[in-house]
Amino acid sequence: MISVVVGEIFLQEAEGLLRPVRSDLAPLTAAARDILAHAGPSVDERLRQMGTLPLGGAVITPAGDLPASFLIHIVTASEEEGESALSVQRALRNGLRRATEWELASLAVPPVGMGVGHLDADDAARSMVEILVNHLDEGYPPLELTIVAGGEYEAGIFQRLVAELTSERFPMRN
Repeated sequence: MISVVVGEIFLQEAEGLLRPVRSDLAPLTAAARDILAHAGPSVDERLRQMGTLPLGGAVITPAGDLPASFLIHIVTASEEEGESALSVQRALRNGLRRATEWELASLAVPPVGMGVGHLDADDAARSMVEILVNHLDEGYPPLELTIVAGGEYEAGIFQRLVAELTSERFPMRN
């Protein structure tokens, strides 16, 4: 199931939270910064010890002081290379793989690649929803996915696409 909510991702009570970062694990969005700020110093220290990750990579850490259990940091850009449709897709798929490996039941996902100067909002959202729907098709956890939009405009885009793409895949559920 894919649901769309408007809110702050760091307040979500999912088992895992997805956090888009650069290869040096620096946050790429305000939501990613908020997650780290509210997770507490233990998470920040753990990330500092990791060094850099490859573009498209994903790593899981405890969520610190957040209501979630785990954070999945997905690398959608590097210092040399900005976000692209391909890097966002690869990182999101790898983040979902980490969630599956850890058998997380639920995952909260912020909009990825949609910030100012990034990808077109509709294209980025469509790409994200397609990957999430494909993940559900596979039948592996997490099966409860929540897209946490920052406002009504983003939420509307995601709600429309989730309805469109899930009705195509799962016509009996409507």
